[in-house]
Amino acid sequence: MVLQIREFAFHVVNANLLWPGTLSFAEWLALHQHLLMGQKILELGSGTGALAIFLKKAFSADITTSDYNDEIIEENIAFNCKLNGLTVLPHIRHTWGDPFPISRASFDLIIASDILLYVKQYPNLIRTLLVLLNNFANEDSSIGSLQKSSTYEKSMKSADSLYKNCEQKPKNIQLPKPCFLMSLRRRLPKEDETVFFNSCEAKGLTVQHLGSRVYCIFKLERRLKTC
Repeated sequence: MVLQIREFAFHVVNANLLWPGTLSFAEWLALHQHLLMGQKILELGSGTGALAIFLKKAFSADITTSDYNDEIIEENIAFNCKLNGLTVLPHIRHTWGDPFPISRASFDLIIASDILLYVKQYPNLIRTLLVLLNNFANEDSSIGSLQKSSTYEKSMKSADSLYKNCEQKPKNIQLPKPCFLMSLRRRLPKEDETVFFNSCEAKGLTVQHLGSRVYCIFKLERRLKTC
C-alpha cells in the first residue's frame, strides 16, 4: 500500500513529520492485525495521521486520532485522510494532562508511536492514560480468545510476506482490555525510558515488553497472555 502524506516545515510538538518509527509500528500491527479486529482504537500523538490512515485503509480499523490541542494538526490529518481517499477520521484535540474532552471516552485499545520525546511531559501523559484506562466500561477483560480464530489465521498468512526471510513468527498475543500499546523505536537515553516506565508502575500500571520495542501498559489487575 502506498500512502500520500503531507508534512509541513515546523511544529512546536513535532507533529509536522512522519517519523520512521511509525512505519515500523505499522508493520508490527500488520503482523498482529487480529488485535485490531472489532476494537475501538484511539491513537495518541497522531501527528500527520499516517498510522491511523494506514490502519483504516488496510484493516478498516475503528480508529480515532488525537494530538495536541491545535487546529493546524487537526486540519493536516483531515487533509491527509482526503488525500488518501478516506472520509475524515474522528479526531480529539487533547493536550496531555488536561481534562479529557469526552467525559466517558471508552476505548478498547490506545496506541502510539515514539511519543516519549519530552521527559517533562511524562507525568501529563500518564495522567491522560489513567483517565482513558479507568474510563473503560466493558466487562470483558481481554481481546479475542486463546484459540486461533479464522481471523488470526488470515493475519498469519498475510504476515508471511513480511517475514519470508525470518524464522520468527508472530505470537498469538492476547491483550488486556483496555490497554496502551506503544512502539518506542526512536532511541532515547536509557534513563528517560526508565523514568517513564517506573512512573507508570508507581501509578499502579503494569508494563510488559512484547518484543520489537513494543510495550503493553495496563492496569495492574489485568494480565497479558500469549500462546
